[in-house]
Amino acid sequence: MDIKSQTKEALVGVLAEWGHPAYRADQVLRWIYSQHATSWEVMTNIPAALREKLASEFTLTTLGFVRLQGAADTTRKFLWRLKDQSFIESVLIPANPALDGDKSDRHTLCISTQVGCAYGCRFCASGLDGFKRNLEAAEIVDQVLAVERYIQANPPTTPEGTAVAPGEKIVSNLVIMGMGEPLANYDNLLTALKILNAPWGGGIGARKITISTSGLAPQIGKLADEPFQFQLAISLHGATNATREKIMPVNRKYPLEELVAACEYYQKQKGRMMTFEYILIAGVNDAVAEVAPLASLAKRLNAKVNLIPYNPVEGLPWQRPTEAVAEAFLNALLKRNVSATLRREKGGDIDAACGQLRLRTMKEANASKV
Repeated sequence: MDIKSQTKEALVGVLAEWGHPAYRADQVLRWIYSQHATSWEVMTNIPAALREKLASEFTLTTLGFVRLQGAADTTRKFLWRLKDQSFIESVLIPANPALDGDKSDRHTLCISTQVGCAYGCRFCASGLDGFKRNLEAAEIVDQVLAVERYIQANPPTTPEGTAVAPGEKIVSNLVIMGMGEPLANYDNLLTALKILNAPWGGGIGARKITISTSGLAPQIGKLADEPFQFQLAISLHGATNATREKIMPVNRKYPLEELVAACEYYQKQKGRMMTFEYILIAGVNDAVAEVAPLASLAKRLNAKVNLIPYNPVEGLPWQRPTEAVAEAFLNALLKRNVSATLRREKGGDIDAACGQLRLRTMKEANASKV
């Protein structure tokens, strides 16, 4: 098992069995999460015999950097290679500039939970090559560490960039909206988020971590019973069964009525506002007629609506609505007193939609073999 899949409590227990005091666990974890160590040898305050024992029992693997795309708005998309040569993506998204004109120091990282996706949303690039496997907890965790290692080794040279000192954390917010369906990899996801939330680990507050799901109702109920105050986002993309079923096969297994019931239970347990992610696709779900059921659902579940104009994907027929159509949809929601925003695009010039960079790299690799 990779050491980054271990909680502090588990590591303390292992070290106790080996006859070592608990403070050794603190030292190891500090090397990994504060110093971003990638080998046992650099842990110089750990006795050599213990380092050898750790190396014999745990791996300390790292994601392999493959490719980086940078957008004009300073969004950065990373492509990583896993130990089995599969590819995954992470996207670092800067906050909008502060009102006084200064740059913001808040950075959100969008991370993946699976290689590919089995849920087949018609508009999404993540599942175009099928589902390969779940990510291990350590592979989820290391996306955060790998981004911070990269930024430390390659400090930004633009005024908009944020340089970091050794050991300083740059990722302040997490959105679990990358490749894959997060709640389909529930156990590994929760282990990873416990580590990323812990003060000894990633140190990211639970309320700064947003989990997105396409609508896995049973897992939403399970998540509601967890003690963590994670934010929940529903990839809704349609407020009627008819609209969702056009583009989201998951709706056949968990229709809107079942999804809404799970969301109501989540609200009851957590008492927090949730978010509806709503990708606007031209001619599919952007008509004014879609506004009324969406507004009704948002009010029923005390949800805010995040409208996202579609990023076209090579090989798929869907198109982005015009700016006027998107603005009209937003205004119609606002007139119904729904909390709603229209995402001002970040990363559209770097194929920021999930899975596009991975697919392009795979196609290039296959072409080079011919």
